[in-house]
Amino acid sequence: MLLCCIGVVNGFSFHFVISRDSSLLLLAAALSVPATSPAKRLDGGYAVKMYTSRKKIHKDKDVEPTEFEESVGQALFDLENTNQELKSDLKDLYINSAKQIDVSGNRKAVVIHVPYRLRKGFRKIHVRLVRELEKKFSGKDVILVATRKILRPPKKGSAVQRPRSRTLTAVHEAILEDVVLPAEIVGKRVRYRIDGSKIMKVYLDPKERNNTEYKLETFAAVYRNLSGKDVVFEYPVTEA
Repeated sequence: MLLCCIGVVNGFSFHFVISRDSSLLLLAAALSVPATSPAKRLDGGYAVKMYTSRKKIHKDKDVEPTEFEESVGQALFDLENTNQELKSDLKDLYINSAKQIDVSGNRKAVVIHVPYRLRKGFRKIHVRLVRELEKKFSGKDVILVATRKILRPPKKGSAVQRPRSRTLTAVHEAILEDVVLPAEIVGKRVRYRIDGSKIMKVYLDPKERNNTEYKLETFAAVYRNLSGKDVVFEYPVTEA
């Protein structure tokens, strides 16, 4: 066997053992600590987890993942390597960010932002992936949302056209559709209050009621957090 060091990744030096069949075995890590971390020596197990979790997180340049984002990345890495049902689908998927938000009382939700270009890949395995992630983050609802950017309106007289998909309204509508997955929106109604404020009622397809009814409060809290808008989620009343 040949012992060699392959340099530094995200501020950590990694040592690998290369066997005769060219397979790699991660032997030790944590020879150095990033400048943003506390000045302490990390044990190899922690460093290995950090390395594997970051394979599933792609942040903007020079932006470090939070500790919680690393826990989500590690959960995805573990599923990719242990869950045969998800293994092939998760291979090329990764996330941009993740955070926890308060829903009500002690209840929390995990909101995971995924790259827009990978949204179809995540939707393909949405139900199975969310089910497995909710097992790992016990007691927390998991919501997947595609990362989208809102463009400002072009200046008056500008020849530049802003795509409708990048308007505030379009992005908020798309976020709403992401939040309620796997259910589909079948209707909307705006209710105006006496004080002039308004609230939107969103009606979901009853076909997914068993998979989504327990999350209605979570849907409202997550959408409010992402858009600043209040929404009430219901199912249309069907005649007997």
